[in-house]
Amino acid sequence: MLLTRDSAPSGHLVEEAEYFVDRVLHNVAHGRFERSLSGLTAFAALVTTAEIYFEHYRASFGNKWMWSPIVVTPPVVVAGVGGVFSKRWAKRWLPATAAIYAANGLLGEYFHARGVARRPGGWRLYNYNVPMGPPSPRPA
Repeated sequence: MLLTRDSAPSGHLVEEAEYFVDRVLHNVAHGRFERSLSGLTAFAALVTTAEIYFEHYRASFGNKWMWSPIVVTPPVVVAGVGGVFSKRWAKRWLPATAAIYAANGLLGEYFHARGVARRPGGWRLYNYNVPMGPPSPRPA
């Protein structure tokens, strides 16, 4: 039902917004929000890894390190799903696996920057090599 100015009592929308903010703060304080974020983290890791897989597949997995984002994702997904059901998993295992996942992302940034530098002209021709070489700011 769409509330309009005529159908809603005055101040009703403000009260609902205040209730929503109070509810969100209560959920954050009691660990419910981190469980939701755990599920979102698991889903986002799967989507990101699918995109990485297809891009690295296009490059024929020419470097063995191209497999690293595919290998480090399953523990993040398991920890994320576990974090939905267990506060302990959300507080202990998800941050640990996410740190490994983030470190792997930094390693990927290094390899992509190195790939741009190896192209003819390197970083001097960044207008050409950055868009045409390995994509540095991934995921986009």
